[in-house]
Amino acid sequence: MELAVRVARATKRPLLLFGAPGSGKSSLAKYIAYQHRLRYYEQVITARTTARDLLWSFDSVRRLGDAQTKTGIKTDRDYIAPGVLWWAFDRTSAASFARAGEPHPDWNSSRSGDGAIVLIDEIDKADPDVPNSLLVPLADRYFTVTDLEEAQVVQETSRPETLIVITSNEERDLPPAFERRCVVYRLEDHDEEALRQIATNHVPDQDTYPLKHLIDELTAARRQARDAQRRPPSTAEFIDAIRACIGEGITTATHSDLEDVLKMVFRKNTRGDAGQGWPA
Repeated sequence: MELAVRVARATKRPLLLFGAPGSGKSSLAKYIAYQHRLRYYEQVITARTTARDLLWSFDSVRRLGDAQTKTGIKTDRDYIAPGVLWWAFDRTSAASFARAGEPHPDWNSSRSGDGAIVLIDEIDKADPDVPNSLLVPLADRYFTVTDLEEAQVVQETSRPETLIVITSNEERDLPPAFERRCVVYRLEDHDEEALRQIATNHVPDQDTYPLKHLIDELTAARRQARDAQRRPPSTAEFIDAIRACIGEGITTATHSDLEDVLKMVFRKNTRGDAGQGWPA
């Protein structure tokens, strides 16, 4: 993982992380920002996200509202809101467009370093046109704001250069041209040692839940899911199982409710395992 980060920074390419939910993809960017005292920005992608949302947005609704008032329409720049890539590439320029009273979107604005990290989370949820539309901004680190009276070019001024971390749960294939422009790293399933460390980080007292049994059941559930060509349970669901055991007071592998917890959290049984249902 550390080598992948160094390679991405050396080549000035985005770091594209593949992995199951809960594998640590999203937290990596925050960790790097904290360790290296860098500004941090993030954009969580949804099915409605456009490529331009990461660059800038234009508030046409507010502009229409102003047109119906006595004050009238302001200049175009008054309706521009810089996106995360604009803030990362050129914070000074982005700040000049920010409206008074609005907080800057970087989480580490007090950090002394001028460099920045941008997390583009779950890119596979976006329309396929989104990654293709980001090829130039991500590779060449510039874009043109076209919603102004005179188009303005935003060029990266951040030093050290911005590290862009992109995550994917592989729910949808990404365009080959997009992957070619990234440094790609795949996070594999955590092994038993890593799972124990993760469990310790969340709940130091391992005597309060059946840790070894949960690890064994997770391993078995992953194997069965792959054999059935279904999505295997992730580390996030392992953490959910721990929380469920603690919440229900399940301290041993022989607890009567443990099997039902595993069905709901690991196996996701929805057919043939309806259980007793809610009491009347």
